Amino acid sequence: MAETVPAAEFTRNFGRYKLQAQHQAVAVSSHGTIAGYFVSAREYEELQRLKGMRRSFATVDLSEEKIAAIAATRMDPEHDHLNKLLDEPQRK
Repeated sequence: MAETVPAAEFTRNFGRYKLQAQHQAVAVSSHGTIAGYFVSAREYEELQRLKGMRRSFATVDLSEEKIAAIAATRMDPEHDHLNKLLDEPQRK
């Protein structure tokens, strides 16, 4: 859990919290409400990388070609028992 530090304390002791942020996020509060988190450059860059990988879409927007490609995929042979489940007719 991140330590919560009032903004004035954070400002007065920036060096201390800069070092602490190398190990864990530091929550900075203002008037009792968390205003933000101070994190290491490495952690921030990792967050940006993960956010860039995130994509979402509505399955109703998939083309018939993509639906067919997804339906034709199979897992590694070690998971054949799961592939069989995919091949079973779906009960409604």
